[in-house]
Amino acid sequence: MGILSGNPKEEPLHYGEVFDIWASHLAGNNMIAGYKTMINHAGDEDLKKILIEAIEIGEQQKKQIEEILKENGIGLAPALPDPPEACLEDIPIGARIPDPAIAATLAVDTAAGLVACSQVMGMSIREDIGILYGQFHMQKATLAAKILRLNKEKGWLIPPPLHFNKHHEC
Repeated sequence: MGILSGNPKEEPLHYGEVFDIWASHLAGNNMIAGYKTMINHAGDEDLKKILIEAIEIGEQQKKQIEEILKENGIGLAPALPDPPEACLEDIPIGARIPDPAIAATLAVDTAAGLVACSQVMGMSIREDIGILYGQFHMQKATLAAKILRLNKEKGWLIPPPLHFNKHHEC
């Protein structure tokens, strides 16, 4: 039997897998901390719920990634400390992050996460890693749909130029 056959968890990670897993851990840590800060700035309750969901998904994924990193003797990425809780009214108006900006950031981060998960899935040779990031991809896709719906309902979506196909009669 070859080194890359049998139980995937007994196979070594290749350098690309190591880098991408570690980088996704670092990005997740930063997003969790950022979203916790954004909750302090958010005024819209629906937006706060989606931020909380994004944090919960991120923390669940973080645990799974940390397990892989530890099992393979790879150091964990640094994490920012939790920000203190703040009351929205205590944040000066000029220093607040507006709800549409928070929602846009969340949408962009989620879209980037989808691409990152696809990259790990595509380059991974360990089936368990590809499957895990496939699960992460599905979670992010579901979250992205909720964020899109929220942005549309609240009037926060800034669409690119829209193309209307007009039929020309000859």
